[in-house]
This record gives sequence, structure tokens and C-alpha cells, in this order.
Amino acid sequence: MTSRPHLVIFNPDQWRGDVLGHAGNPAAVTPNLDRLVETDAVGFERAFCQNPVCTPSRCSFMSGWYPHVRGHRTMHHMMRPDEPVLLKTLKDNGYFVWWGGKNDLVPAQHGFDAYCDVKYQPTEDVRPMFANDRQAEWRGEPGSDGYYSFQVGRLPTEGDQPYYDSDWANVHGAIDQIRRWAEEDHDEDEALCLYLPLTYPHPPYAVEDPWFSMIDRDLLPDRTTGPDPDSGPEPSILTGIRARQGLRGWTEDRWRELRATYYGMCARVDHQLGLVLQALRDAGMYDDTALFFFSDHGDFTGDHGLVEKTQNTFADCLTRVPLIIKPPAGTPIRPGVRDALVELIDVPATIETLTGIEPGHTHFGRSLLPLIAGATDDHRDAVFCEGGRLRDERQAMELESRAHDDPTGLYWPRISLQAGSGPEHGKAAMCRTADHKYVHRLYETDELYDLRTDPAETRNLINDSAYADVARTLSARMLAWYQETADAVPYDTDSRT
Repeated sequence: MTSRPHLVIFNPDQWRGDVLGHAGNPAAVTPNLDRLVETDAVGFERAFCQNPVCTPSRCSFMSGWYPHVRGHRTMHHMMRPDEPVLLKTLKDNGYFVWWGGKNDLVPAQHGFDAYCDVKYQPTEDVRPMFANDRQAEWRGEPGSDGYYSFQVGRLPTEGDQPYYDSDWANVHGAIDQIRRWAEEDHDEDEALCLYLPLTYPHPPYAVEDPWFSMIDRDLLPDRTTGPDPDSGPEPSILTGIRARQGLRGWTEDRWRELRATYYGMCARVDHQLGLVLQALRDAGMYDDTALFFFSDHGDFTGDHGLVEKTQNTFADCLTRVPLIIKPPAGTPIRPGVRDALVELIDVPATIETLTGIEPGHTHFGRSLLPLIAGATDDHRDAVFCEGGRLRDERQAMELESRAHDDPTGLYWPRISLQAGSGPEHGKAAMCRTADHKYVHRLYETDELYDLRTDPAETRNLINDSAYADVARTLSARMLAWYQETADAVPYDTDSRT
């Protein structure tokens, strides 16, 4: 037994919150997660990220700050050395932190020594992610209707061997670290933190058998085709990306195959999680370990006629994410699914409570341990997400990405609009309650959705007089949120002499 729990932070990239068997999706193949929630863990079916793209979301859930607190709103503004990062906090408090996987969190020019004891680098040969060395084959010719679809399909393998990419290598590296830890002598106050930020199921949509073939295409839920033709206006970035991706002529059969590939990617990650959990059991560490499984954001996967994601739109397929927590043995728990509204910034608060670490900075997360124990309070009355930039905020246009002016880049349909002079990339923020979603847009018409009658968010009701009171109430709630979280005053003060 250890005096503090071991931690596994298992963090797949771009996993939608509805692709889970225990969430009621009949096409999802997630037996390990489903079994966990049935026996040892809690699944939060209404967990939301604070920004719908990678780096801003990771900066948020690793600090407990909303993106606006220190301007983490782009893929090129990461956590600076003076800013709080959960991994560094754990390392500074005696955890052995092993990091295997992608970054999208701290600036590469500063290195990783402050944040982890090991930044794992695979020693064996790995294959290119998503068969990216064969893009000419799976993308087709420029101008074709698959060029920006991100659809690869089945990955090539030999026999029963997996497509051994960096995700597989990092999972096996984590398993090796678990085995080494169990074989070594450690004091009872020494504990291990494994951080596994995998790339899957981030597109391109590509996966090998058996996961490619195990998804029953006939069980896939209906795709959201929206917006409703009688709806109020939609954000211009969606209209612009839809036109540039060129997928409007796709048949439902083609969309179904793309979505099934994505589901297969999720199934592969579930299998990899199962391997890590079994390694913990074999090492006698499972009971002493707290597992946090969650994604940084979701994916369109054909909803609204789009693929990948956007930086300043907030449909549930982008903002609602899986969040499954298995506490260490002895922690009060009622396994199962909770429907309380929670945010990813609640993850560091929960880890701090479990480990007894006092944060050295103001943050806005709230521990989920009461909900895990079975409390029935609502936890939060609303959740928030934000993104975009000011009109002339050149440093937030992501001009560092070659796709902003190179139509051969996979991300050109989105990045080119983000770098434009129009309103497409304007700042926006979401306030979502159990029943309604309100989005305030700085340069465009706001959005309002009644989630009780329109869960797919296809009808913008912002100009419907019957919902005027709802819009005013949520607008006031958003103002209160901004005032409550506008900044974080440092704990240390300065000398005035």
C-alpha cells in the first residue's frame, strides 16, 4: 500500500462524449470503460471541455483556469514556465511523473524537465500515424470530394499484428514502467503518475483490424444533418468550412463508413486502456491507483456536414467529452453514471483532493469526489466553453500553421478562415445548462438552443421572442462567470519598499 494513490491520467485526443457503450450508444465498442463504470468507476455523461481544440483545452484542464484567464486561446500559446501545470505540481510534491504521448501543453523550447521525470521516447521503430506516408492514396486528387475528408479507413497490417504507431509504443512504454515500478523498492510515500496523452481517435480517420471491422455500421446513431432550414443564422465559420471541405455530395453510406472508422479508433483506445489496467492488476497496483480517463474535446464526425473540429463553435459533439474516474480502493464510491454538469477543470481539483496537495494558485475547478460517492447535488448550474480571437489579434490567427495559405494542407478549410479578416474566427463563449445552450458572439448573431426539444442543436432560437427571457437569463449568467473568473491573483505578494 502507498500513502498516496498512484495516478493514471489516460487522455485520448478528440473523443466525443457519446461514443460509449454505457452512455447508451449501441454502436460503441468500449467494453473496458463500460465494465469500469459498472463495477469500479463513475462515468460523467455531461462532462464538458473549456475549449474545443487541443492546446487551449489542455492548458485549461492542467491549470484549472478557463482559457481567458491568461489568453490560452490558440494552438501556439502553451503554458509558460511561470504558469501552474498539474504535472509540475505533482512532480514538485514527490510524484514520479512518466509522460508518454503528445505534447500540446508546454512550449518545446523550454523542455520537459520541470513537468516530468521521464518524457518517454519509443526506442523501437514506429509506423507513420494514420498512414500519413500514403496521403496521396487516401486523399485523392486536389479538388476531389475526399481531399479534405480525413477519411483513410482500414490501416494495412501483416497477420494479427497491430499497426504499430506511436500510440501503441507509448502504451507499451507505460506498461513497462508499471512493471519496473512493481519490481523496485519504494517508500510508502512514493507514488507513480502515468500521463498518457494518446493521439487517437484524432483524425485522419484510420484504424486497423480487428477494430475497423468490429463496428456494426447498422447500429450507428443517426447523423445530425442540420442546421434546420427555418433556423436562425449559423456561425459563418461553419458555413465557410462546409463549403471548403466539399463534402456536401457525400451519400449516407460514405458518412457511415467514416463514422464507423472513428468508432473503431475509439474501440482501439478502449482496448489499449484495458492493457494498462491489466498491467496494474498484474503488478498489484490496481487498488492503489486512481484512474482519470477523459478527452480534450470532441469531433464533428459528419455531424452538421463537417469533419474534425472548430475553434469557436460549441455543439455538444465538440464540447461534451468522456470523463470516467476510478478512485483508489477505500474512497467512497457508488459506481455508475452521473448526469451532473461537470467541467474538465474539475479534474485537477479532484486529483488535489485525492492526493492531499494544496494548490499554490487560484483555480476554478471543484472536486468531483462528492459526486463519485453518490451525492445528488447538481455540482454546477452551468458549464462554459470559449474560443476565437479579436478582429485584429494577429498573434491568435495561427499563421504559424502552413495550412493558413497552403490549400494542400489537410486543415486548410478551417485554418484559412481563422487567418482571414472576416468574422469567422471572432471570439465567442458558451453557457450551457441542463436545458439550454447560449452562445455569445462578439461579431455575429448569438445562438440559443432548447436542448429539451432540439438536442441536435439544429434550430437557433435567438430571435424567437418566446425565448427572450431565457436568452437574458443566460446572458446574465455568462457575465457573472466572466466576473468570477476574469483573472487569478498570485498567492505571493510583492514588496512595496
